[in-house]
Amino acid sequence: MKTRQLTLTLVCAAVMTALAATPALAQETTTSGSGTTSTSVQQESTRLSSQFSTFAGSDTNAQALVNGLRDGTSITLAQVTQNADGTTTTTDTTIQPVTGTMGYGNVRIALSLAEASLAKAGITDPTPAEIAAALNGGSVTLADGTTVDLAGVLAARASGEGWGQIANAMGFKLGDVMRSAQAAGAGSEGAAHANVAANGHAEVGADAVHGSANANANADFGSSQSTDHPTGLSGLSHAAVPEIPVVPTRPQIPDRPQIPERPQIPDNVGRPGG
Repeated sequence: MKTRQLTLTLVCAAVMTALAATPALAQETTTSGSGTTSTSVQQESTRLSSQFSTFAGSDTNAQALVNGLRDGTSITLAQVTQNADGTTTTTDTTIQPVTGTMGYGNVRIALSLAEASLAKAGITDPTPAEIAAALNGGSVTLADGTTVDLAGVLAARASGEGWGQIANAMGFKLGDVMRSAQAAGAGSEGAAHANVAANGHAEVGADAVHGSANANANADFGSSQSTDHPTGLSGLSHAAVPEIPVVPTRPQIPDRPQIPERPQIPDNVGRPGG
């Protein structure tokens, strides 16, 4: 009897110990998962900031843009101006996103379209005020004194338009803009600007020049090799192929001499006395 009571006591103690350890284990697992998610989010934020650092004017401004658009919070962009006396003046511009919170994918699209819209107007090194106009809408003054009104990609998004509609209204194709932005970011971690061609498609300046040079080189090469040769490659330098020597004609074998016919044997003459 005493043995059964002791066994039950030990079993109850083991169960209580296991139940007490379960919350601690669950809490540890949750903390570990949260740390992994936080690291992934930080990496994506850093990648986008690096991609748009040249467009924003600095790494700090790019980080502010990405975080502000992501969280839907106020964005402060700083512009440093060099004075004639060697001193600098810093001017802050505040942007309040009108779209609320956005995922990193939407942040990338918004900044790519804003950059493309300014590049189309001829602005490839925008000020914070010009970035604000490209995002929320407003007017920008060009170098020749003319004024361009920008609808603002965030304002259009907030009104319910899709990204494709916004791009089309600006004269772009969304796929072209995003491919150009990706190429610019991959080429030099955001150091290249997206230049917009006359047809409204965004192109990366360095890639466009490089591609044009390759196309011209290929065209020149093809032109120089175009001949009446059936292979079209007679312009290439090849070692001369030696001619195959002519095999001399074998001497004709003389005909065999004709075998003379055997002389005809005369008929047997009758023997004498026959």
